[in-house]
Amino acid sequence: MVDVECLKKCEAIVNYQFKESSLLDAALTHSSATTHHLHNYERLEFLGDAVLGLVVCDHVYTIYPDRREGDLTVIKAAAVSRKSCARISDHIGLSALVRVGAGMNRTAGLPMSVAAGLLEAVIGAIYVDSGGNLEPIRQFFLPLIGQSLDEIIQNQHDQNYKSILQHHAQREFGSTPVYHVQAEAGLDHNKSFQVYVTIGGQRYEAQWGASKKLAEQAAAKSALEKLGVELANIH
Repeated sequence: MVDVECLKKCEAIVNYQFKESSLLDAALTHSSATTHHLHNYERLEFLGDAVLGLVVCDHVYTIYPDRREGDLTVIKAAAVSRKSCARISDHIGLSALVRVGAGMNRTAGLPMSVAAGLLEAVIGAIYVDSGGNLEPIRQFFLPLIGQSLDEIIQNQHDQNYKSILQHHAQREFGSTPVYHVQAEAGLDHNKSFQVYVTIGGQRYEAQWGASKKLAEQAAAKSALEKLGVELANIH
């Protein structure tokens, strides 16, 4: 039996109103809760996994124009990992809406695979219901991973660039780097920044980042490369 109230809660969470409510109902149904081998979230999870990968790949390709393929692969893999998807599903309240069978213990919390699969299934359902439109998925999902992308970049040790530039500038020029915002782009919830750095009046090439912090790190890295500082040991 379709739980209309549950479907409405889900639509509010993902900010999308379904034309075909049966799609969302299937996306919120674990295989343990139904005897019908097709009316559960598994097929939609399969589709949603691929759609989510495309949306995130397109996003990181756009906002990190100076990143190599290997870096983008690492960022994308972390952003759409089971752990990341499960954490998001729990955080936004999606996990609380899944229908599971009596044999699954809800009080102990959902397994990571179920919480993550639920998120992917709902994304798959939005994709099908919208006729293959990726925009509702971008609007729902991308704001949720902004902080995660920052953390992923920081885990790649990019936080070292500003520190190294500061030490280098003070040692070689007796000056401290100063960072300036040159431009901003995007919506308020998904804004990017272009930042350049000056050292003793010398300006270096501006760089884009998904936050001011990341743009400053990119600008520091660019300046270090221009100054001929070896970066191999800090990647």
